[in-house]
Amino acid sequence: MTSPAPQDLVVTRAGLADWPVISGWAAAEGWNPGLADGPAFFAQDPEGFFLGRIDGEPVSAVSVVNYGADYAFLGCYLVRPDLRGHGHGLTTWKTALAHAGTRTIGLDGVVAQQDNYRQSGFRLAYRTVRFTGTAPETDTPAGVRPAGPADLAAITAYDSACYPAERPRFLAEWLTAPGHHTVVRHQDGRLTGYGVIRPGRDSLRVGPLFADSAEDARALFAALAREAAGRELAVDVPEPNAAGIALAEAAGLAPSFETARMYTGPVRAHAQERVFGVTTLELG
Repeated sequence: MTSPAPQDLVVTRAGLADWPVISGWAAAEGWNPGLADGPAFFAQDPEGFFLGRIDGEPVSAVSVVNYGADYAFLGCYLVRPDLRGHGHGLTTWKTALAHAGTRTIGLDGVVAQQDNYRQSGFRLAYRTVRFTGTAPETDTPAGVRPAGPADLAAITAYDSACYPAERPRFLAEWLTAPGHHTVVRHQDGRLTGYGVIRPGRDSLRVGPLFADSAEDARALFAALAREAAGRELAVDVPEPNAAGIALAEAAGLAPSFETARMYTGPVRAHAQERVFGVTTLELG
């Protein structure tokens, strides 16, 4: 039996209508994509998603989503299982990378692909650990409330300090997408953190969880856990944030999956110590 060669592959941009195919492949890999991720992803960069097709049938995917002039994020690198090992993924990858231009590119790479990413010029920044488990019963935390439209500007500014790029288009969709619940914490009239929980294929997902301190993060997580009490939830915690790891463990969650944050070059300074939970492994 023969398989189509890479030269039979046609790589084109994907649209939002193609998202069910991409997210379905991601779900089959156990990545637990969010149920309403697509519109927020495409809002950030509608030109940043790619599909490889053979005779019109999708066989491979990758996203290279641009944030401003200096930063891009690569995700959704997938090949249909029955057509792996024939160069389709690499061809799709190379085509999509051109979309980033001269930007530094980040990604969250699964263990099996990290050596390949190193060969493509990516360097390890830190490890991220996914913690999963049943959401604990929690008390109502002090100083935390649901976010409203009036909070968007403050959240966007806070997010900018915690992330390598500005992403207002993404946030405008992410914070209010169907099923997404956003909470904020204030002290002395100042925003000290925010968090989002959303429905996924296999469990609820927390992300981002950005906070000034471990106390703020605990309060925000408690509010999000109340939304998920008794149900499965997951949060991706950067390993260097020891307080974030401790928070997940104290909630009874256990490591279930790991990735590596990798970059092709420098990224702008941001408050990594405030990142108690990554927004999404697909877009950073």
